[in-house]
Amino acid sequence: MSELVKKHEMSEEDIKLRYITPAIERKWDKQNQIVARGKRKKADYVLYYKRNLPLAIVEAKDNNHSVGAGMQQGIEYAEILVIPFVYSSNGDAFLEHDMKNGTEREIALADFPTPNELWERYIGEQKFTPEQEELITEPYYFQVGDKTPRYYQRVAINRAIEAIARGQNRILLVMATGTGKTTSKTMTVT
Repeated sequence: MSELVKKHEMSEEDIKLRYITPAIERKWDKQNQIVARGKRKKADYVLYYKRNLPLAIVEAKDNNHSVGAGMQQGIEYAEILVIPFVYSSNGDAFLEHDMKNGTEREIALADFPTPNELWERYIGEQKFTPEQEELITEPYYFQVGDKTPRYYQRVAINRAIEAIARGQNRILLVMATGTGKTTSKTMTVT
């Protein structure tokens, strides 16, 4: 039986285990990667440049689907989580979608980008200066026992930090009651 036929018989989890995860791990440290799957809406992979800076989402499908079959789902997650790059894979290759400019390209499994390659593209698209980049990549300040921010708090914090880095002196943080504005505010002010 050929590898292609065997691959078509594999489940999504098998495709992730044998093809997608190894392709990502060749370029990304396990510390920069979260693999999550559950009953609630969760991306297959969320890849972080730094602990507070998610950079890419990867959606996996079994090999009976096209390479890009998970793209729409990945884009929906990226819009919610404010993540600049989305990838979809069925174990044959990756389809990349750049959220900033809307371009897509197919890349081989072996050519999955490194964290630094994606970060350089992101800061280039955002036109950050080295000084702005230094501020944006500064880790959040946490005290022992502090909770890590929820995704929407992280988005608010990162947007506030980017606004400060771009020289904005006045920033209005608008979030619903009980969603952690005080926590978000205190994490950005150090």
